Amino acid sequence: MKPWHKWPGLILTFLLLAACQPSGEHEDDTTENESAEESEEKSEEEEEEDDTPAIPVETSSATRGDIYATYSGTAPVEAFTDATVIAKVGGEVRKIYVEEGDDVKAGQILARLDGDRLRLEQLQTEANLSKLQRDYQRNVDLNERGLISAGDFEKIRYEMEALAATNKLAKLQLSYTDIRAPIDGVISERYIKIGNTLEIGTPTFQVTSLEPLVSYLHVPEREFRSIVAGQDTVLTIDALGGETFQATVARVSPIVDPATGTFKITIEVSDETRRLKPGMFARIGIVHDVHINALQVPRSALIDEIGTTSIFIVEDDVAHRREVETGFSGNGQVEITTGLTDSDIFVAVGQGGLKEGSKVTVINVDEPTESAASNDASE
Repeated sequence: MKPWHKWPGLILTFLLLAACQPSGEHEDDTTENESAEESEEKSEEEEEEDDTPAIPVETSSATRGDIYATYSGTAPVEAFTDATVIAKVGGEVRKIYVEEGDDVKAGQILARLDGDRLRLEQLQTEANLSKLQRDYQRNVDLNERGLISAGDFEKIRYEMEALAATNKLAKLQLSYTDIRAPIDGVISERYIKIGNTLEIGTPTFQVTSLEPLVSYLHVPEREFRSIVAGQDTVLTIDALGGETFQATVARVSPIVDPATGTFKITIEVSDETRRLKPGMFARIGIVHDVHINALQVPRSALIDEIGTTSIFIVEDDVAHRREVETGFSGNGQVEITTGLTDSDIFVAVGQGGLKEGSKVTVINVDEPTESAASNDASE
């Protein structure tokens, strides 16, 4: 074979080698460029994360103390006893002895009516009774000697007894001209004036007993097993600037109203100062259970979602979300039963903008932590 016959094969081989060599180098360069770009992007992301500003928050630590389970409701304050005094006989008002606001005792005279007519009627019956009593005594002697029939004698005796009853009725009617207080209490209203002519049944005074005062609260039946007589109760009166009064559950109705699904309880309260008045509106809290030395946090620190309650814990300036279980609540505090310890530092203010792993900066001095530490030390 002639040498020039080999040239086409050699030329083809060189062309193939030349084509393969640039292609491989290009792929290697592309891969290296992509790796470099990915590294640069990761570095930029890390730099961006490092540059994320820390979120300012206020932190605190849980406290321990007694926490109470209470049922809350509202009801007006009422007088336990309230009586309208009416005129039992007719007549003109001659004297009035008391005014609104005066304390009175049962049986005390409040006013006096004109009793001239009734007094005369009583004197007349008394005179007739005296005459009949003398006649009866004479007939007793005649009856003993058999000079009068038994029937006539019995008739005289019955007439004397009937007249004696009439005389007592006249005395009773005369006594009604003195209008008296039926109960101990205070005069809350006076309806009459001197000179008024009253008829039988006319209202004259309203006497209200201020000891004790009561509130009637209708409670849902689900609380029936929780509330019993004797439980401590607190009444808060807005009209007195939120002043509180200690009270007691006096009675619990044994039945549930099927129409409303509630049962009635009676709350009694005593107030020697008399600042509490019938008709005032009361916010009522009934204490029916207590947990001693319970771990507590402010209600505002908790995040409530469907089915879960959580709180943010701060560790090394990083916020971590932790689920907790709660118990009793009251006065802005919530008992934590699981998920939190005395030593944990939680976000009290500013948790709304946090997520798991957020960097935080604490802007307050954590005074509650010192209290918690002293409590731990004392325990």
